[in-house]
Amino acid sequence: MSTAVRPARPRTRWPGRAGHLFVAAYVVLLIAFGVVPTVYAIYFAFTDAGDRFAGLSNFVEAAGDFRYLSAVGHVALYLLFWLVSLVVFVVGLALLLHRLTSGAASIALRFLYYIPGALAGAASVLVWLFMLDPSVSPVSFLLQAFGFDTFGQVVAPDHLPVLFTMIAFWTGAGGWIVVMYGALNNISPDLLEAARIDGAGAWQTAWRIQIPLLRKWIVYMVILAFAGGTQLFVEPQLLSQASVGVAGRDYSLNQLSYDFAFQNDNVNTAAAISVELLVIGVVVAGLFVARSGFFDAD
Repeated sequence: MSTAVRPARPRTRWPGRAGHLFVAAYVVLLIAFGVVPTVYAIYFAFTDAGDRFAGLSNFVEAAGDFRYLSAVGHVALYLLFWLVSLVVFVVGLALLLHRLTSGAASIALRFLYYIPGALAGAASVLVWLFMLDPSVSPVSFLLQAFGFDTFGQVVAPDHLPVLFTMIAFWTGAGGWIVVMYGALNNISPDLLEAARIDGAGAWQTAWRIQIPLLRKWIVYMVILAFAGGTQLFVEPQLLSQASVGVAGRDYSLNQLSYDFAFQNDNVNTAAAISVELLVIGVVVAGLFVARSGFFDAD
């Protein structure tokens, strides 16, 4: 009885080359539009107009500007509203979507959640400018019910953190709801069934099983949302133009950096603010990763 011998597969000189090719395209873009601009900004942040080493003088100049602390306060307040609303509502809506819908209804709702994210930031703000003007808004009756009769009343400075949070949530939360929904689908049905048999209700199941298993996804969402929130620029910039300066040209740190670069012709101080935002984002991300065990094996 003879045994058939399979021909040996030819060895590839470069195992996994397809994966390397896919990653290579990303690496090229990362270097071109991530690493190089970052190094460029750091260089400007520590030099003066004559390309001489300036130490921390650009950072001191930025912090000493009369608009700096107010811009920090505006961004911090916005981040508080934005991150809290994102975590609470995204996780809550994802849990409801996972529990209450199935089949065609689930697909339709996920699609509806995702649609606003298809709009670019500027287009999203323009939609909201239309919605917030009582004279043309299709929901003007709601605005008037809250006592807002003019666009200026709606976009008063005290309302801006909430308005920017609403715009950011409308644009970005839908994608995260879909992501959380997918993560919930990866939880073993046997685990949920065991909890139900043990008498756990919907709230206990969500609080003790589903949310803890979503922890790493929530941390990932918060890290990216924090980084994006510190870059607040498009919303106040367009709102400032539409409301004839209600929001101000220097409401956020990014706006202040833009003003230093293109109004005061001070690229070095503008770069210093950019580097500060980078450092804050990296430090906060590092703290979240370290405290949450983000890279720990489950």
